[in-house]
Amino acid sequence: MEASLLNSFSSTINAPNKYARLSEKWDWCLLRRKKSSLVLCQGSSGGNAKKTSGFSSAATLMDAGSLVLSPNDQKVQKENNIAVKDLVPFVEMHDGIGIVKFLKGKGFFITGGTGFLAKVLIEKILRTAPDVGKIYLLIKAKNKEGAMERLKSEIIYTELFKGLRQTYGKSYQAFMLSKLVPVVGNVCESDLGLGDDISALIAKEVDVVINSAANTTFHERYDIALDINTKGPCHLLAFAKKCKKLKLFLQVSTAYVNGQRQGRIMEKPFSIGESITGENSTSETPPGFDPLDVENEIKLAMNSKGAYEDNEVAQKMKDLGLERARKYGWQDTYVFTKAMGEMLIDDMRGDVPVVIIRPSVIESTCKEPFPGWMEGNRMMDPIVLYYGKGQLTGFLVDPNGVLDVVPADMVVNATLAAIAKHGMAQKPDINVYQITSSVVNPLDFQDLSKLLYEHYNSSPCMDSKGRPINVPSMKLFSSMEDFSAHIWRDATQRSGLTALASSNGKLSQKLEMMCRKSVEQAKYLASIYEPYTFYGGRFDNSNTERLMESMSEEEKKKFGFDVGSLDWKDYITNVHIPGLKRHVLKGRGVGS
Repeated sequence: MEASLLNSFSSTINAPNKYARLSEKWDWCLLRRKKSSLVLCQGSSGGNAKKTSGFSSAATLMDAGSLVLSPNDQKVQKENNIAVKDLVPFVEMHDGIGIVKFLKGKGFFITGGTGFLAKVLIEKILRTAPDVGKIYLLIKAKNKEGAMERLKSEIIYTELFKGLRQTYGKSYQAFMLSKLVPVVGNVCESDLGLGDDISALIAKEVDVVINSAANTTFHERYDIALDINTKGPCHLLAFAKKCKKLKLFLQVSTAYVNGQRQGRIMEKPFSIGESITGENSTSETPPGFDPLDVENEIKLAMNSKGAYEDNEVAQKMKDLGLERARKYGWQDTYVFTKAMGEMLIDDMRGDVPVVIIRPSVIESTCKEPFPGWMEGNRMMDPIVLYYGKGQLTGFLVDPNGVLDVVPADMVVNATLAAIAKHGMAQKPDINVYQITSSVVNPLDFQDLSKLLYEHYNSSPCMDSKGRPINVPSMKLFSSMEDFSAHIWRDATQRSGLTALASSNGKLSQKLEMMCRKSVEQAKYLASIYEPYTFYGGRFDNSNTERLMESMSEEEKKKFGFDVGSLDWKDYITNVHIPGLKRHVLKGRGVGS
């Protein structure tokens, strides 16, 4: 019977890389806890035990929860007084990806280094891998002195790095300047604006190139957006190909490059000439539809710019960008030009290993280096702040829609995991990671509005006289007409226009103009956000989930990005809004 029991496990025991097998002179045996050691019972010599602190290199690992007993299991258990509770399953033991190991000594070249996300990335690298190599930062400046000044004022002496300042004390600046090297340049220039000497030095020392530079204005001039979002990545990739030790090129993109795709949106790269309109067409080529040609789009922008008068060129180029984006199935110029940037990267990458990171709406840090850090108004923040100040009591959204949000530190952790994984593999392929929440942990607008109401009622903002501002429940509107009518009623009531209309004509006329201006601003804000507040897509993040699964438990603690584990109530009310009040409002109008 005992033999048949062992035979029943035979197919499992022989499976490679799943079960621990000892060298031939050792039988399968019992394990028991004994501090951090394993006890191996030698079947051929009377059950003598041999203690070891780990597995031999010849041993593979047993699945957690599996336990194989030797034929003499009862005798061994009795002799060694091993209780059932002392039996421990084999737990898969591995080093994970090896993120910290990979970062050691590696040289980085980063664009957009003074931006919100890149700063969180730089801080995390320096904090977790202080033995990293040089980090070259491409900074737009007139000269070296200007670049150094920006490095100090926008990175080194910002609050984000206070933990490192405490760690290094008086030697903090020396440490930072030994790692961070400001480089004067511009990603919009074909040679990045680099001098020959610094270009050769970077090409010699850099292992990883990261493009985090972008123009994120939704309705930017078409020519300007193309320069940085579409042509910029090409300029940087062309330089990366000159780097002698290059292990990886990483592009920071956005999940919304998926344009007006609907339903569950998978993590797949764009090929040159793809368009959302083309995908959605039932025929191979829709009547009157010209397939997307990125090179032609760049030429169109250049030629159009010269065709307009100086006083109209800015608006005309904004209109052109929006027109071209919507023709091909994107909601605005920003995501359209970012998508074309991805297309060109895939087209020209050759044998360069490429990773594309696609986060959704990046908001304040969840945990690291401390909760709630952010810089500037992110996407949803104007609405959050206007509501808290009593200036916006409703908004245009799909009440059943989802706001896809991710904390900045989770985006950074996933980025570093992807860098290490693919930087070590160095396979000449392209991998896409959508760091998003709409599938694994959706935050719908109804829940968000309730969280905002609860927060501002318990911790209100203050008016100019130090009085708490009481806010009503936020109303959600699915049509611009209903939203506009609500905003007008709200503005006239708050201003007292209705009461003054019959008593003071001049004052009421002035207030009416102010109310109309307020309504137009709210409508403009709503129109910009409408493609996102009514977005019909949900971003799949299977690749990102698998990336997380390949990490060790220790790495998950240090570099975690499990968006599914986020408690939105805690994050929004206890982390994000307090962070907004502190880092964006700078304490102005904030209650105790």
